[in-house]
Amino acid sequence: MAIPLVPKLLRAHLAELAENDERHSGRGRWEARDTELEIGVLPRAEGSARVRMGDTIVYAGVKLQIMVPYPDRPNQGGLMCSAEVRPVAGPNWEPGPPSPESIELGRVVDRGIRESGCIDVDGLCLIPGEKAWQVILDLFAISDDGNLFDAFALAGIAAMRTAMIPEERFEISGEDRPLNISKTPIMCSYHKVGGRFVYDADGREELGGDERIHITLGDDGHVHSLQKGLRGIFTASEFTEIMEHAQSRCNELREMVSKVEEAG
Repeated sequence: MAIPLVPKLLRAHLAELAENDERHSGRGRWEARDTELEIGVLPRAEGSARVRMGDTIVYAGVKLQIMVPYPDRPNQGGLMCSAEVRPVAGPNWEPGPPSPESIELGRVVDRGIRESGCIDVDGLCLIPGEKAWQVILDLFAISDDGNLFDAFALAGIAAMRTAMIPEERFEISGEDRPLNISKTPIMCSYHKVGGRFVYDADGREELGGDERIHITLGDDGHVHSLQKGLRGIFTASEFTEIMEHAQSRCNELREMVSKVEEAG
């Protein structure tokens, strides 16, 4: 398949910048865009958060509902995560059913949270085999300028960590209680642009880039998920360099979540 003219020219420009260890935004190779995190932004949700990374802006909302436990897990509640990106977010998104790209966004974020074991699914069970809480994490993008993966993941875990289980409304008990989230898994994504990996790619770098890697790390530095996207390969030395940066950046973002929680 022929490469469209604009992306082809953009790729050439980004490769030229990379030869001089530069990025079109002026950032360093591992430098993030300005990142902001707010919690409690959606009053009708049990938990919510807003994240801005440069011109990428997303919201996360947590709702809880009663479910019948799955037959193979009669003593556990559930988690469901979905991502929605409407045309308002940018010209590359179209109306209609969820696109493969938005489905991938939801699944990658879901995997990092689920595999971390941060949710006490046993504690969500009300009556074994009959009734349990289901946590629904909805992710919405209102502006896409690249790296929706990290923005969604950060907003998602912040929303969940501040969520309340609405036991009073569902007449389970007389008082709501916090959703038990024991860890803070954080995702960091890297895109190969101009023949080298960079952190927090913006929209132009995604359009003119190649393969990408998404890494979710836990509080103890353990890898909870590792997802590769698009075609291409990376070397052992590239992966080592990426992991070293991810360890440091994930700790910074985890501290951000903690500070916002304390202030909220």
